[in-house]
Amino acid sequence: MSARTVLVVGASSGIGRAAAHQLAERGDHLVLLSRSREALEETARECRLRGAGSATVVVADVRDAEAVDAAVRGVNRLDAVIHSAGVVAYGRFEDVPKDVYDGVLETNVLGAANVARSALPVLRAQKEGVLVLIGSVLGEIAVPNMTAYVVSKWALRSFGRQLAIENRDVKDVRVCVVAPGGVDTPIYRQAANYLGRPGRPPAPVDSPEKVARAAVRAIDHPRDRISVGLANPLMRFGFRRMPRVFDALVGPMFGVAALEPEPLAATTGNVHGPVTARERVADGRGQGVGTVVRNLTGRGRR
Repeated sequence: MSARTVLVVGASSGIGRAAAHQLAERGDHLVLLSRSREALEETARECRLRGAGSATVVVADVRDAEAVDAAVRGVNRLDAVIHSAGVVAYGRFEDVPKDVYDGVLETNVLGAANVARSALPVLRAQKEGVLVLIGSVLGEIAVPNMTAYVVSKWALRSFGRQLAIENRDVKDVRVCVVAPGGVDTPIYRQAANYLGRPGRPPAPVDSPEKVARAAVRAIDHPRDRISVGLANPLMRFGFRRMPRVFDALVGPMFGVAALEPEPLAATTGNVHGPVTARERVADGRGQGVGTVVRNLTGRGRR
């Protein structure tokens, strides 16, 4: 296939970095954007080794609309955008400081809006191109102690749907939302946390590469909504069809399936700035169904 020019937002870590690797293997020209210069330069080197046509580094915060716009204007042609930047905060709503709560929404929602605001006019002028937003199954259900993140993903899901509807007048301009379940990325270890225990991806856990493949595939075969995760349909069914049962179970299950047992001091994590030392594709915190069963029965507690 002919090489494309793709902007990957959040390319220094997790799903974004995995997507950059896969695009590089196709020989695509990459524009890699994130807040973390050191990790971004490392990603660019990895992409060049994998065969990228080119790999340009842009250090910017998605909350900075002017910086995002400058990055898009610096590209002669833009075939696709994969937007994967996101941050998390753990804690009861009233325990999460206002600046941290607002920071999660600003990055996850307003950051996505800044990227779309700059990219969509380019795609529409070309009369073709794809914007892929990385959402979450948490954009369709509710869980305790992650209010800022859950609210942001509900907003991102509706934002993607709105953009998909508004751009149907240009047949080859598409907006897709990829919604994974638990994914083994550093986002949990990088998160702001006011619960006293670190977060982890709940089982069944997919690799960042699997979600990245869905995002890359969406560029060639776009669909408005793409779910990645075996348990996603079950969670959505329980939330919609059996809300009382879901609400009764989600709290206890969250404590054993989505949190590590060791203590953790309160931290702002990477909400206000990158934690470069923790930027990587995967974090090695994946867990199978057996781990969750052991946790539920008390055998997995330390």
